[in-house]
Amino acid sequence: MARTVRKSGMREVPLSEVKDDLSRFLRQAETQEIVITRHGKPARVLIGFESEEDWFEYRLEHDPRFLRRIEQARRSLREGRGVTLEDVETE
Repeated sequence: MARTVRKSGMREVPLSEVKDDLSRFLRQAETQEIVITRHGKPARVLIGFESEEDWFEYRLEHDPRFLRRIEQARRSLREGRGVTLEDVETE
């Protein structure tokens, strides 16, 4: 799905440093995950997106309602109900 992060590594940065120059870390988040630490422990992650489509896909991947619908569809297929994509393509 989404290409949310172009992983060229992960960088840990103290919250105090991020607060001093947030815009710089937002730019860096476009190419790597920025783990923000508080008192030396991971507290948050900044994740960048290449496009609005990537942002949309990220939101879908983390939407509990969407994830429930996907699980319901998979369960239906396992139970023999529904139509597979392969069947739709052959029609």
